[in-house]
Amino acid sequence: MRIEIPELAVVALIGVSGSGKSTFAKKFFKPTEVLSSDYFRALISDDENNQRVTSQAFDTLYYVANKRLELGLLTVIDATNVQKEARVSVINLAKEQNCHAVAIVLDMPEKLCKERNAKRGDREFEGHVIARQAEQLRRSVRHLQKEGFRYVFVLKSEDELSGVEIVRTPLWNNKKGETGPFDIIGDIHGCYGELCALLEKLEYTVDKENFTAAPPHGRKAIFLGDLCDRGPDNISVLRLVMGMVKTGAAYCVAGNHDVKLLKKLRGSNVLLTHGLDKTVEQIEAQSEEFIAEAKTFLDGLLSHYVLDGGNLVVAHAGLKEKFHGRGSARVRDFCLYGDTTGETDEYGLPVRLQWANEYRGKAAVVYGHTPTPEVEAINNTFCIDTGCVFGGKLTAYRYPEGEIVQVEARREYYAPAKPLTDKPVLNDDVLNVDDVLGQKYLATRLRRSVKINAENSAAALEVISRFAAAPHWLIYLPPTMSPCETSKLADYLEYPAEAFDYYKTHGIGKVVCEQKHMGSRAVIVLCKDAETAAKRFKVNDGSFGIIYTRTGRHFFENTETQNNILMRLQNALAFSGFWNDLGTDWVCLDTELMPWSAKAQKLLEEQYAPVGRAGRSGIDAVSGAIKKAIAVLGESVDNVEAMPGQRVDLDLLLERYQKRADALKLYTQAYRRYCWDVASIDDYRIAPFHILATEGKTWSGENHIWHMETIAKYITGTDPVFIATNHLLVNVLDENSVKAGVKWWEELTASGGEGMVVKPYDFIAQKGSELLQPAVKCRGREYLRIIYGPEYMLEGNLLRLKKRSLSKKRNLALSEFALGMESLERFVRGEPLYRVHECVFGVLAMESEPVDPRL
Repeated sequence: MRIEIPELAVVALIGVSGSGKSTFAKKFFKPTEVLSSDYFRALISDDENNQRVTSQAFDTLYYVANKRLELGLLTVIDATNVQKEARVSVINLAKEQNCHAVAIVLDMPEKLCKERNAKRGDREFEGHVIARQAEQLRRSVRHLQKEGFRYVFVLKSEDELSGVEIVRTPLWNNKKGETGPFDIIGDIHGCYGELCALLEKLEYTVDKENFTAAPPHGRKAIFLGDLCDRGPDNISVLRLVMGMVKTGAAYCVAGNHDVKLLKKLRGSNVLLTHGLDKTVEQIEAQSEEFIAEAKTFLDGLLSHYVLDGGNLVVAHAGLKEKFHGRGSARVRDFCLYGDTTGETDEYGLPVRLQWANEYRGKAAVVYGHTPTPEVEAINNTFCIDTGCVFGGKLTAYRYPEGEIVQVEARREYYAPAKPLTDKPVLNDDVLNVDDVLGQKYLATRLRRSVKINAENSAAALEVISRFAAAPHWLIYLPPTMSPCETSKLADYLEYPAEAFDYYKTHGIGKVVCEQKHMGSRAVIVLCKDAETAAKRFKVNDGSFGIIYTRTGRHFFENTETQNNILMRLQNALAFSGFWNDLGTDWVCLDTELMPWSAKAQKLLEEQYAPVGRAGRSGIDAVSGAIKKAIAVLGESVDNVEAMPGQRVDLDLLLERYQKRADALKLYTQAYRRYCWDVASIDDYRIAPFHILATEGKTWSGENHIWHMETIAKYITGTDPVFIATNHLLVNVLDENSVKAGVKWWEELTASGGEGMVVKPYDFIAQKGSELLQPAVKCRGREYLRIIYGPEYMLEGNLLRLKKRSLSKKRNLALSEFALGMESLERFVRGEPLYRVHECVFGVLAMESEPVDPRL
């Protein structure tokens, strides 16, 4: 016997104890596909024969079955299932998961089953138990299909069992093997002239008189249903579409108007409303042969198709992700009518829930049904019913290109009940907390999967909910940056040689050294005007840009200060021709904003300055006491008994405190060097170092020298607020070039500079599949006093600090860099806000990882 079962189904094995169900399951199904009641009894109680835990065992079994079917995996229930009450759970599971229920009945002779049970040492079934089960089975078999099993197969002997072949068949809607390209066409409603014009625009060879259309090589059309009603030439549309489907040039899914027409053709008493009267009038004038052919065609239309490996779904009214590839009355109704509430609006039309607002699936869903003036693109769903029959347009969506092709309606053929301009509110700005909470794995181009821990997500949610700027603006957060490896030189914690060696040992020949400004990291997103901000960023408050910190907060509490800086940047870009030359009306820049005190004033007041004041006060007091002691004791200063048995050299002690005082003075000088008063906008300095993205493009494909030169050409030089970043190209394979790089750093730090950032020549550097650090910082000795404390270079302190570990910091830097680039790329591609935001949120979440903040 050949048993054909759907690739996605819940299969119930039905038979008395000893009928061979488990042996059958082991032979024809994977071990992971079979959920056995015996196994779950053992899992619960360590005894597969413990009937007292049957209820708990089946609770667990059906929980696992639900999870498998949610993932689209075939599931086999191995239990006796001879009682109708037991089978109800199987049917309910199939209904819940919108898949078919299959029954495979092993109706073996009762005598055989008793003999098998007698041979099993672990079973003590009395004969009447088998007899009762056999009787229940006999009463059940003929009613299985009525109970809800779509397919029923009955095996009555061992000979039949030995000849069984099980074949898994793809669901009818499974066209995953077809990758396109496709031309998906919205609701036609009898507009034959517009359909022919659209197909010709799509470069199909159309014969209007003979109702044929041949696609360009390799392409295929997909019609989204609602072929008829309301329009002028419903029969011609039917003839053309039926012919294209028959020759394999097209697919077609069912629309609600098609289903209603089919009911009428079958003789049902349906109301001739919404244009059906016109179709019926036209079709009644056709031959019986054509009517029969149309009836067969409409009857064969499926609710939806899943194509291109699951990356494309087409349905008349759209489809939630959990329904993709499923088959049930509920799925079909959704495909035909959308997500309806059962209520009607003021126009007498069904009230529909906006399912697309919540859609998070990977598949692009292209649908129609609800006419709108323009294509509605939201969360990777595309409604392309643009109301041709109502005087709008007939639209095609080209896949995978994402191109919209349209023709105007020749006239209004039917007055809409609801004006086309009165469209539903679609909103892809909806951010759900479930998108970010809990443990997540984010797929990125640069690092296949980045793990976000649940506790980090909770911390990030607190920050972003209370303090962050509007998420529409937050298209990127910069990554953390690791320092270079600890220097091997005795009196340095960081030195350029280790930075150069990192890239050299990873196969990178050229690096770019950039002066590290002692300011605060600032991301600038600037639009050419407020209209661009509204259109591209969906910010409708009249703003045209933002300056925000690396944690997504407004850089300036004073909006006026921010806007004045942004206007000056606008002027600089307009004057230099940036907008025209780069073909954009917005830009995202990575910058350093100075002075440091502009953002770190509280840090200075509450941390750095108090350390300086307290240190000076304490050291001065101790030094004064030592000097008094020396003056009193005179020549015997080297023989002072501090404690019984201990003697102290006061001169050496005074010298040590003098070194501490000198270190504290250098510490104070170090942080003061990066602070100055800001009386006006002219006192700020902003050093852009990356042009991150513009319309249609991220600039990570350009090397760092390109970024420096392009910034110098378009941004710096025309306004003193915007300054260039000093930089040097170093060939790490050339000893003289490396020496020049080291000398450049030494001169930079000797003159009070913070240090430098060493970057690979290419923006994104990889060694094979390994992503390399996008940058490492090499900080000067004096600047490091601010980080590690005034006395970090005294006595054994530096030796102790050299034992630091960088591995966690570097892993964070790589993950955050991958997420940052991913968020930019998603935004530039026009992906929904939640897709961009999950990456931005991920960077912020990773910032709460416990890592030494001094690194």
